[in-house]
Amino acid sequence: MALLPVAQALARILEGVAPTSAEPVDLLHARGRTLAGPLEAKFSQPPFAVSAMDGYAVRAADVTTVPAKLTLIGESAAGRRYSGRVEAGQCVRIFTGAPIPEGADAIVIQEDTSRVGGGITISEASPWGHYVRPMGMDFSLGEILINPGRVLDARALTLAASMGHAVLPCHRKPRVAILATGDELVWPGEQPGPDSIMCSNSFGLAALVESAGGAAVLLGIARDTQDSLAEKISQANDADILVTTGGASVGDHDLVAPALQAAGMTLDFWKIAMRPGKPLMFGQRATQHVAAQRVLGLPGNPVSSLICGRIFLVPLIEAMLGRPRTGAATKNARTTMALEANGPRTHYMRAVLVYETNSATCVTPVASQDSSLVSPLANASCLIVRDVNAPAVPAGGEVSVMLIDF
Repeated sequence: MALLPVAQALARILEGVAPTSAEPVDLLHARGRTLAGPLEAKFSQPPFAVSAMDGYAVRAADVTTVPAKLTLIGESAAGRRYSGRVEAGQCVRIFTGAPIPEGADAIVIQEDTSRVGGGITISEASPWGHYVRPMGMDFSLGEILINPGRVLDARALTLAASMGHAVLPCHRKPRVAILATGDELVWPGEQPGPDSIMCSNSFGLAALVESAGGAAVLLGIARDTQDSLAEKISQANDADILVTTGGASVGDHDLVAPALQAAGMTLDFWKIAMRPGKPLMFGQRATQHVAAQRVLGLPGNPVSSLICGRIFLVPLIEAMLGRPRTGAATKNARTTMALEANGPRTHYMRAVLVYETNSATCVTPVASQDSSLVSPLANASCLIVRDVNAPAVPAGGEVSVMLIDF
């Protein structure tokens, strides 16, 4: 099977993906969820004309010529309006956010007034509508203000609450089952044996899943036997996505693909033209709970696993949430050291943005690009993306970088 370019691999993974169903989510618990339907305003905002300042509600016609003396007839405060009407020669004391009394059409700020007994002297003219926030100035009843696919952050939730919504229709979080494989793995907190290594991929991928809007389910570790793999795979039957790490190659001890195929997976591809991450597997299977479970077999090396997860798993989760596909932020930068010509695979090089001077961003690759080294990835701020067969780049040459957001 020939190496599949990254873009083609991603297109095949996303082909035919449908968003998950909608479910009601309480406003207080909707942060980070994805809106599943258009949200209409249940009220206009403000729901009535209100004052933008502390001062006096007047008829603009009465203060065209100043100084003007008006009779004070009442007070309007937020939550407690003046119920009467302002007639010629009258005014009402008013505070910020208070309803504009009937008959008034302008506000004179208190700094431009003086008070003597029951009368108010206006020293500055105030035109019609001055310091008045009209009804619906922000939005109107029935207006669609938040569209499907919006990730509900603090701003969106403030708006939803202002619109009168206590419960929001959100896409169900895709369930992502994560299965580590390998006899050499031990769970963090356990005592490792002489030939053991810590299982770290599951926790990094779980964080990646949760930050992308999915619900991660850790299945633990499957040992390198068909029985162990079959048992663990069966525990993922209700997942929208099954992610395995390790054993995705074709060596004598790589049993994951056969086990998945025995569990009903139809293999689509298993080799990608990318570095790190060449042995990446993708397929689909039907279970008694999920008609088309997506299966991603990620490499066992932690760096490969996380980078492949960002390139392929995150867009898959976003597609299941109905979010618009945006991809990680990219920018151009100047490399501080020469880079060799790239080979036949897209190379994602761990790197650090070091400084900006004269509007030029500079980037330095980490010393080792070995895909098993976790610490350089943890300290990197970006990935230099080298296209297939990209020519050598001298120090100071321009490269494309993908900002790390995981």
